[in-house]
Amino acid sequence: MKDYYVYILANGRNGTLYTGVTNDIQRRVSEHREEIDKGFTSRYGVKHLVWYEVHSEALTAIQREKNLKHWSRAWKIALIEEANPAWHDLYPGLF
Repeated sequence: MKDYYVYILANGRNGTLYTGVTNDIQRRVSEHREEIDKGFTSRYGVKHLVWYEVHSEALTAIQREKNLKHWSRAWKIALIEEANPAWHDLYPGLF
């Protein structure tokens, strides 16, 4: 059984946000942090994993990501702060 992750990265508290989906959160966040892909996250220094959730089905995770991308910034910040009020980087805790 494979897990799928919806995640939000930030470049700091209340900073620029990026929402994504993956089946390997450790690898994908590592790619963002190492700027493997020269895109949005590398351009804005978005490297801190501040929120994520796990899904057992790919389609559910993809739909959740699409929904979150349509949420207002205030709603995303509230979601992050509900689970991670200090905006700690959750990446080191994945191991």
